[in-house]
Amino acid sequence: MKTIKLLSSLALSAAASLAFALDIQPYTPEALAARQKAGEAVVLHFHADWCPTCRAQEKVFNGWKGDAAVPGTLLIVNYDKERELKRQLGVRTQSTLIAYKGSKETGRLAGETEPKALRAVLDSTK
Repeated sequence: MKTIKLLSSLALSAAASLAFALDIQPYTPEALAARQKAGEAVVLHFHADWCPTCRAQEKVFNGWKGDAAVPGTLLIVNYDKERELKRQLGVRTQSTLIAYKGSKETGRLAGETEPKALRAVLDSTK
């Protein structure tokens, strides 16, 4: 009986930590608006499939997916299709990250693949 309670407790704890772990999703205006309205941490990643820097960034982010130490949401923006969003935000290059806490921009980075620098942008939303 104690073993079942312990396993149940561990499972609930793991599920709770995943609820606050890095969540990676495709960008939609609605997803961004909902997170900003809720005051949540959200980062836009302007990604192009043909971009080697973007692919290197993607590997780092996927390594953090589900990690409770890296909370927030990463919205993947299609660099080639979201022209109006790029214009509005002043994005000039693929592999650009823009971090927000609610609607306030907290960090911006482009062309970087070092995990420490990428993590600093995500952490800027705290």
